[in-house]
Parts: sequence; structure tokens; C-alpha cells
Amino acid sequence: VPLLPPSSLASIREMKKVPGAIVRAGTVVNPDQFAQAVDAGAEFIVSPGLTQHLARPIIDAGVPFLPGIANAADIMTGLDLGLTHFKFFPAEANGGLKALKALAAPFYQCKFCPTGGITEASAPEWLAFAPVPCVGGTRVTPKRASIAQAPALARAATRLRGQPHTRHPGLAPGPTRPPTQPRRRCPAQPGPPAAPRPAPPPAPPPP
Repeated sequence: VPLLPPSSLASIREMKKVPGAIVRAGTVVNPDQFAQAVDAGAEFIVSPGLTQHLARPIIDAGVPFLPGIANAADIMTGLDLGLTHFKFFPAEANGGLKALKALAAPFYQCKFCPTGGITEASAPEWLAFAPVPCVGGTRVTPKRASIAQAPALARAATRLRGQPHTRHPGLAPGPTRPPTQPRRRCPAQPGPPAAPRPAPPPAPPPP
């Protein structure tokens, strides 16, 4: 539940009444919103960015936290705080899957949840990338959708990981390199014959 409209906290309280529901609060940008969200019943926090001012009280409280990152400096800040799971946001505007693959390469220990521009068609492709265990989007609650449509939309979302995917444009594998061949040594070639040394000059006659 993004903390954008005034009714967000009331929505969290209502959703917590559903048995087994795990409610997260999103778009949390300061410690006051964090405290309000937890008081309303939120069990984990998602933020569009990462600052120590926001992260420290969430971590100290032991509440799961998924901060947004957009570059290597953000990830390094999170690692310094003991975090290894991040939201890649906004995913498509930041370069899409190609950008995340390049960004994730130095940070093998990290996992990413891309959000922002992820569609039902592109989600399986993102999910096929090992550091991406999940994606975020508004597919379950699109605009003008009715409550009656929610179960079918939720079931469709759970099937995304199993869908076939195509390789992202620009990420096609390059040509396969031939196996390395042992280096051959050139056989020794005989050189030109050595020039004969000149004879030493004759000794001078005795006096």
C-alpha cells in the first residue's frame, strides 16, 4: 500500500483484518511515515530510495526493508548498512534489464526487485535473470478494475515466472569462441654458417 493518499493507513488497517494477509507499506520516505505504517499494521517497508536517515530506524526495529536503488553508490550504501535486497526503481527508465545486468555484476551477493514500467509481457524476462526473485507492478490492481476481477488478476500474476521469455534486445549471446589451441613452437631453423675468423698477424722478426 503506497503511502500517498490520506486513506493509505486506513487501508493497511483494513487489509490486516484478512487472515494470513502480509501487508507492506510502500513509498515510505521518512522515519515518521515508517512509524505510522508500522502502527497501522505494516509488516515490511518499501521505499523509492535509500538514505541512512530512513534506513537506520527501520533496521534497528528489525522490520524488513526494501529500499530503492538506481546506481552502484546506492547499493554500496545499502551494503554498508547490512542490506542485500533492493528495489531497482524506476526499472525501465533506468535502462531496463540490460542496465540491471551491468549494475548487478559487481554485486553478486545482492537480489533485486525491479519496479516501474514492468508489464505482464516483460515480467517473465526480468524473472529469468537469477538476481531477480520478484518484480513489482500494478497488474493486480489496475485502474478501473473491479473487486471481482482481483482473484483472476492475482492468479495471472503468480503464473508469470513460469511463462516462456525471449532474450532482451541487445543481450544476445556473442559468437562462441573456439577452444584454446596449444601454442605451437616453431622448429629451430639453422642459421647462416659462421664467418671464419681472420688469422692472427705474423709475429715480428727478432732483432
